[in-house]
Amino acid sequence: MNNQYEPPKIWTHDVESGGQWANINRPVSGATHEKTLPVGEHALQLYSMGTPNGQKVTIMLEELLALGKNAQYDAHMIKIGEGEQFSSGFVGINPNSKIPALVDLVSEGTAPIFESGSILVYLAEKFGALLPNGAAKRAQVMNWLFWLHGSAPYLGGGFGHFYAYAPEKFEYAINRFTMEIKRQLDLLNKQLADNEFIASHELSIADIAIWPWYGNLVLGNLYDAKDFLNVSEYTHVQRWAKAMLARESFQRGSIVNKTWGEAWQQLENRHSAEDIDKVLALKPQQ
Repeated sequence: MNNQYEPPKIWTHDVESGGQWANINRPVSGATHEKTLPVGEHALQLYSMGTPNGQKVTIMLEELLALGKNAQYDAHMIKIGEGEQFSSGFVGINPNSKIPALVDLVSEGTAPIFESGSILVYLAEKFGALLPNGAAKRAQVMNWLFWLHGSAPYLGGGFGHFYAYAPEKFEYAINRFTMEIKRQLDLLNKQLADNEFIASHELSIADIAIWPWYGNLVLGNLYDAKDFLNVSEYTHVQRWAKAMLARESFQRGSIVNKTWGEAWQQLENRHSAEDIDKVLALKPQQ
């Protein structure tokens, strides 16, 4: 092979070759600057951004509100492209410096919760919803929740990075991750052939976790890759993705902490239901 990369004996960080996210990627953890986090009036304080991982939590909170739960929340935008996840305030609640992070001001010890899957389980248990009580049914939901957290890095950090964001197109890397993403979509398609929802015939945190990644993907909302991946062949995933988006809670939650897309898809910070109502009122009538 020509120009084959020869790894050095000891790796060093080369900022110049980092691509689009070079300014925020670094090989060490911890805060880069001092800044306190804002705090709103509700018990639940979310610090996030409307990426797929962020959408999981805002959709969950909106679904809980739709179920009549007292899950009012403030959602504060963390602009990861500007490095706000490395502030002392954010690192104080999530030492891993990744969105989303949640603080429950009324829990014992004012607990910070990070990692989106952990937040979904915390909220499901706190409000007694969207996670079955029975051991067998609960295990099915947890199976798919853990599947998502093992699989989505292939979609985001793997396929998405090399297909959409890398400074150069590498055929081997794109082919490798495309093969895995199509395998994952085929798996979901077979699971949804006999199930209305991911884990069973009931909505659960598995659907809420998986939809922002794989639902958005097959609907054409991630990486502009629906033709490349031929997503139309995954008919059961398509059916499920559209059904989830038809839910008001998914529509409401998916716009929070976003500053891109159409005007009716953008809400930088959320402090009340009316904040979302005003944005969605801008949506063109079908």
